[in-house]
Amino acid sequence: MEASYGIFINGSYGVGKTTVLDHVGNLLAAEGRAFSLIDIDWFHRSSPVAAFDPRNQIIEARNIAAVWANYQTAGPRQLVMSGVIAEVADKRRYSEAVALPLRSVRLTAQPPTIEERLRARYDASRQVELRWHLDRWKQLSERLTEANPDEVAIATDGLSSSSVASLIARHFGLVDASR
Repeated sequence: MEASYGIFINGSYGVGKTTVLDHVGNLLAAEGRAFSLIDIDWFHRSSPVAAFDPRNQIIEARNIAAVWANYQTAGPRQLVMSGVIAEVADKRRYSEAVALPLRSVRLTAQPPTIEERLRARYDASRQVELRWHLDRWKQLSERLTEANPDEVAIATDGLSSSSVASLIARHFGLVDASR
């Protein structure tokens, strides 16, 4: 079945987007549904940036479009992406890159949960990255709340990543609702 829309797992740093994305893939595989996962964080990590693209947004969109086109050569599938949609222009750019409307779900968490997850992510050799994320997660979270591009929000505090993935899959009707 051809996907009529893409699913986008949105959220600030430390809410669990990447881990949940992986678990959504596991659920779709268990259901025998064709799918492709894209974690957009890896599509803009390039330096130095091009003079024509100071925020790496054009390159990011081109990379996403190329990978999605390649996935589609294997046949119809459900696209599930994770990343950050902090403004309407972000959602439009990602939607245009995959030529699909995007339905997004925002993951949230309370400050102690986010800070604990961020600290667990970075070892002693990556303290600069830890500090960068700790200094910015709250501001990004506020921007996401203000932009409000999502059809549903899920608080991830106290939930396993597989439980959050199940909530997402049920919300979008991707798995049997009785699970």
